[in-house]
Amino acid sequence: MEILNENKNTLLKRRELLVSLPSASNPGFNDSKKHLAEKFKTELDNIAIKSIKNNFGTNDFLIEAFIYESLTDKERIEPKPKAKKSGASA
Repeated sequence: MEILNENKNTLLKRRELLVSLPSASNPGFNDSKKHLAEKFKTELDNIAIKSIKNNFGTNDFLIEAFIYESLTDKERIEPKPKAKKSGASA
């Protein structure tokens, strides 16, 4: 794992990262969180993955992620997931 860009955002209490991760297949959000948690020694809940991108034919994935100082900071900033609609469509 190679860190391409790292910014410290003190106002939002987070580190903004752009990381290159070599992998044979798409690492997915959960595996990316595990790699970042091991590398930066933080909890999985404090990490928000924004995007995972790849150039066709390469084994390097660009991961854009935010690492928050605490779970409350993350919950305060990150958008909430939308609730699914219930009921049958007519």
